[in-house]
Amino acid sequence: MFNLIHLVRSASRVATATATLIILTGCGAMVSSAPQSQVRVVTVSPDAPRLDIYQDSNPLAHNLGFGTVTSYIPLSPGSGTIAANTAGTRQLLSVSKTNFVASSQYTVLIGNAAANMQQFTLTDQSQPAPSGNIALRFIDQATRVGATDIYLVPAGQKLTAITPLVTNFPFGGNTGYLNIPTGTYSFVMLPTGTAPSSAMAAPYTGPQVTYSATSVHTVILIDQLLPSTPGLQVISASDFDPVTN
Repeated sequence: MFNLIHLVRSASRVATATATLIILTGCGAMVSSAPQSQVRVVTVSPDAPRLDIYQDSNPLAHNLGFGTVTSYIPLSPGSGTIAANTAGTRQLLSVSKTNFVASSQYTVLIGNAAANMQQFTLTDQSQPAPSGNIALRFIDQATRVGATDIYLVPAGQKLTAITPLVTNFPFGGNTGYLNIPTGTYSFVMLPTGTAPSSAMAAPYTGPQVTYSATSVHTVILIDQLLPSTPGLQVISASDFDPVTN
């Protein structure tokens, strides 16, 4: 049975400190006012050790645990190698090379079981969703459950009256950004092909979340930490938030 938890963890303190190191020289002067790339790191390998993240030889973030989403970290545009090492060592666990474009945002996602750790870089939507909509991108990194059907249940409506937003969503799946009318929703994830019923809805339903118009979010399905009780958790990261007065 899935135990759906809405997690948002941030390593903003580490990211902020690291960003300062990246944009300052030894004398404290600004290197350049040119547009930067923005990169965040998401660590979702359920059995991996804590990780230190480097861009080439420069540290980006330290001691990241399972389910962490860092803040965006500014990087100089251009080709760069992002490496994940066991925290406190230079033991390389995963690496990827990406060309980072100025004024663009990226997510470096590190997932799968530690023995088969995978790392890939996603280009994030840094522009608002169309007027009257939100944009949601779903990514499946849950290694211990099968394919799922994803329901987005509006406030005040019943699961039994809703058609799944995404069906047969597999491990490694990425929906891309889906434009959805602005509102308050809760997520329900069910095994693919399971017919929803009112009796089973509550245990699998996440909290209701009110999304700001034109906001953009990435929703990642991940494992429960205890392998003896396979289940599903969800972490959510904000890709774009509208400015409010």
